[in-house]
Amino acid sequence: MHSLYLSSSFFSHINLSPKLQHKSLCVQNPFLSNFLIPSSSNPIFSKTLNPNPNSHFSIKSSSSSSSSSFRSRNPSDITVLVVGPTGYIGRFVVRELLRRGFHVVAVAREQSGIRGRNSKQETLDQLAGSTVLFSDVTDHSALHLSLSALGRPVDVVVSCLASRSGGVKDSWRIDYDATKNSLLAGRRLGASHFVLLSAICVQKPLLEFQRAKLKFEAELEAEAARDGGFTYSIVRPTAFFKSLGGQVELVKEGKPYVMFGDGRLCACKPISEEDLASFIANCVLDEDKINKILPIGGPGKAMTPLEQGEMLFRLLGKEPKFLKVPIGVMDFAIGALDFLTKIFPSMEDAAEFGKIGRYYAAESMLVLDPETGEYSGEKTPSYGKDTLEEFFERVIREGMAGQELGEQTIF
Repeated sequence: MHSLYLSSSFFSHINLSPKLQHKSLCVQNPFLSNFLIPSSSNPIFSKTLNPNPNSHFSIKSSSSSSSSSFRSRNPSDITVLVVGPTGYIGRFVVRELLRRGFHVVAVAREQSGIRGRNSKQETLDQLAGSTVLFSDVTDHSALHLSLSALGRPVDVVVSCLASRSGGVKDSWRIDYDATKNSLLAGRRLGASHFVLLSAICVQKPLLEFQRAKLKFEAELEAEAARDGGFTYSIVRPTAFFKSLGGQVELVKEGKPYVMFGDGRLCACKPISEEDLASFIANCVLDEDKINKILPIGGPGKAMTPLEQGEMLFRLLGKEPKFLKVPIGVMDFAIGALDFLTKIFPSMEDAAEFGKIGRYYAAESMLVLDPETGEYSGEKTPSYGKDTLEEFFERVIREGMAGQELGEQTIF
């Protein structure tokens, strides 16, 4: 997710290696991936349909039975389609929706997870309890064909899609195109509500993935304005816990805590994956979240990198030791990469990665007060019960297992 906050371990991750240029994997032959698999069993069946190729870019709900009245039904009678279900937040969203009793259909790649390392069976196990549909959200025709095999309407679409790399083309392919494909396909099955996992950093769009997210947000709002029976909830979370834990092991080993400038350039109110999943699940039925942009952070006050580092040293019982890196170092690197991109266009993503790192090193993941033009911790809503201190304590004990930065190593 790109609402991630830059870990101060930036220099231990960014090296412009091929690892940073890895693209998210997807099914390459979508017409062979048109399988609907209930994850609690093994039967597989496929169904071939012929969608109208001229209707790919028009949004039309095909079922009047799946109107906003779904909110009056029991969760077991409500079908929620989740795209991006195997991502960092997506898998917790699926788990929370199932816990609340919804019928969940999860659209996943045949090879999911970090760098596509999870097999189909591992995905089925991870999403147990939901109906798993293996398809390609980047291919509108394939997604439509696969979803048509459901044989039932969809009430709500929840999108947890996000570009894995933040690269220019990948951002538009996932954060805009694939997300729009999900909206189109869901609407054809009667979906009347769309919950979008966006990012709080789109308030100040300087990066390609932010522009892609904002373009889709605008089209989502336009669809609700066009069709009074359609609603949306746009969730903009602050930092995720995993993006702040990258230095725990380094500090445990006696190394300094790395931060940019004086450590006060940026602040955040990080939220755990469980708490964010709970908030997203609330958006399915809560009428007070209809047709709203919903910034959300975790409990407690906003914290700067300096304060996060001080907390970590206190929990470890060590004397604070900081390494302060001038932000100008990143500006120089970005300038050099921009220059090289003009000569070698293939370096476009490398330059974008540098800009992403610079953004998270300097910009707070908080609500941007339109009156003052400043970030405000007070105006950033809090939700949940999990705290960053508890997360640090757990990582100190157990390590970062399950919290790997994966393909977003730049974060």
